[in-house]
Amino acid sequence: MKSRIFANPKQWGYFLIMNCITMKRTVYLLLALMVFILSACNNKPSFTVKGNVTSAADKQLYLEQIGLEGIVSLDSVKLGNNGNFSFSYQRPDAPDFYRLRVENKVINFAIDSTETIKITADFDHQFSTQYTVEGSENNEKIKELVLLQADLQSRVNELKKGGLPAGIAQDSLLNMVNRYKDTVKRNYIFKGPNQSYAYFALFQELDGFMIFSPLNNREDVKCFAAVATSMNNLYPHADRSRNLYNTVIKGMKNTRAPQEKVVEVPTDVVKETSIIDIALKDAKGRERHLTDLKGKV
Repeated sequence: MKSRIFANPKQWGYFLIMNCITMKRTVYLLLALMVFILSACNNKPSFTVKGNVTSAADKQLYLEQIGLEGIVSLDSVKLGNNGNFSFSYQRPDAPDFYRLRVENKVINFAIDSTETIKITADFDHQFSTQYTVEGSENNEKIKELVLLQADLQSRVNELKKGGLPAGIAQDSLLNMVNRYKDTVKRNYIFKGPNQSYAYFALFQELDGFMIFSPLNNREDVKCFAAVATSMNNLYPHADRSRNLYNTVIKGMKNTRAPQEKVVEVPTDVVKETSIIDIALKDAKGRERHLTDLKGKV
């Protein structure tokens, strides 16, 4: 006996059509789901850095992250004649640092939200210092710090060429650095320890060495501690917060004032030794022995 479904050709055709419709609906649903997932991934909070780099046609512009472990390349674009560029990337969970690089020239900036910043620079004219930045007070402060550090480095270079005696040159260099540190402490680090520019100031360098020394200078440790406390309160799980906190702990241990060591000798190992028996006359002319005075004050 044949099945009723297959007995009538019309019914069989209807069955096939309905099957196809159902399969198409399933495919559409799957496609819609994939589009939704991809859209959700692309809609994660992001930041944008855009602007213009002149005198750099056909050169590659890189967006890089300055991580604790090193530089990580995130994106790049080949600059055209107009020099326009725009990068968008997922925002960090805590304030982090990035840079734009063309060949060996870089511009540093910080990101701490879903912000849009605009940077304009000329590749042939002091690219790393004479740029303009808009849309971020933090990055305006970072540029100020970059200019201050560049001025300090320039004056130090001139000092080296001056031919001064080593002792005088060393004193002059120390005075320059101390004045710089006082300015940065007052106007940037202690003024806004919870800001990205304060963190940036801590790690500036002079001739490849850190200007602020967190491991052997007690006053510099205080600067690191101020920023570490603020970051730890705001971003306790961030890698930079933990790294800064650990640096401060090491610095405090290294710069702690040395304490006098008190040696305690167990009483059971203390033994009385014999004394030299000195015989001398007292004020009345009587002879006295030192052993006769044992136990007396």
